[in-house]
Amino acid sequence: MTLTKIRTAAASSLAAAGLLFTLAACSTPAATQPSTSAPASTAAASSSAAAGPCAGVKVIVDSGALKQAAADTSVCVPVDAPTLASKVLDEAKVKTEGTDQYPKELVCRVNGVPAADFDITHKGGTYREECKKVPAAFAYWSLWVKPASGAWAYAQEGLATLKVSPGQSLELLYTVDGAPAAPAA
Repeated sequence: MTLTKIRTAAASSLAAAGLLFTLAACSTPAATQPSTSAPASTAAASSSAAAGPCAGVKVIVDSGALKQAAADTSVCVPVDAPTLASKVLDEAKVKTEGTDQYPKELVCRVNGVPAADFDITHKGGTYREECKKVPAAFAYWSLWVKPASGAWAYAQEGLATLKVSPGQSLELLYTVDGAPAAPAA
């Protein structure tokens, strides 16, 4: 095995492990989650997120190298307390789909992207996401959180358990071959 193949295999394994770690918390059933915080506002998402600061949670979906406008969005979701990321995405009208094997634990498609018949170009050729098991380690949706004043950080929990608070930003970013490595701004 060449050094390049070893590095590629190691990088792919590391990316897959990171994705699974990030989304592993999603496997906890919702019924066991404590509901000790105040409920979030049920107001509809505002599309004025790009116009200025967001008093709630700013939701961003970036299809990255895929450049699929059907997925891309940036909206402000009014919340007044820590709120599950899955609920914030619902209020932002962002539709996520899991895989056949992990329907709630992993994000395979966002707003239908990537479509099952879409060729994803990567270093090894082309790939089509079937959403059967775990998405490919070289092409997947990643979940990011940013505090009101601070830098983006890879989420340490999945959508089902991650709570976001007013002033924070939440981003789903599609990464191919490690790019983009993090949200732009």
